Amino acid sequence: MGALVFNVTTAALMVIMFNGGLDLLGRGTLRGRPVPWAAVGLTALALAGVATQLCWSGAMDALDDDPAESGWWRVVTAVFMQNGGLLGGAWNIATLAAVAALANWFWGAPRTLALFLAGILLPEHIDALIGIGGGHSTDPRNFAGSSGATYFLGATLAAALLLRALRSRRAGTPGGSAKELLLAAGVPVLGLALWFAQANGHGLVSCYGFLLGALALSLPGRPAATPVQAPASAAS
Repeated sequence: MGALVFNVTTAALMVIMFNGGLDLLGRGTLRGRPVPWAAVGLTALALAGVATQLCWSGAMDALDDDPAESGWWRVVTAVFMQNGGLLGGAWNIATLAAVAALANWFWGAPRTLALFLAGILLPEHIDALIGIGGGHSTDPRNFAGSSGATYFLGATLAAALLLRALRSRRAGTPGGSAKELLLAAGVPVLGLALWFAQANGHGLVSCYGFLLGALALSLPGRPAATPVQAPASAAS
């Protein structure tokens, strides 16, 4: 029963992030947008990782992120391995493709790849910085899997949606509906709840991504797409 609740609440967090991303971009603007090449590349790497596992029995031993093993590459290659069985692997790849596409259309390819890489590399360092330990890592990979970086990336879209909604409300311009505010704020709120109630790493990784997404919006340059742009003008 505990595993079922864990999986359902983890999936609910992803559904909230995905719907927030749709609202951020504009649900009616997706058709006709350019091919999200960063998302295509990341998904292809994940599929290649699965193919490698199927063809090479030693793939996990050589490429996962087992802390008992050495190898600087493991923290990256482990993301493109899957160890959650057929259903878990399919969920990880499908959500990676969907979230990365939304991120690609909003952030553009370079920032999407940079944020995804941050989702791979940052959690363990933030853990050490704030002193999280005791056997509970915020990295939910369990030595392999793309879910942690995907949830991190999806949460950056929630941060962008929240900041846009708040700006719209302050300026009195269209946007900033209660639904958008709930979807956006629900990501860090539910994320923290999952961490404290279940030690669910997806939750705290999402909070990390939310904070980095807010920071990324303050950096020079603009996101590649906004809901008011015509789909054909969105950068890839």
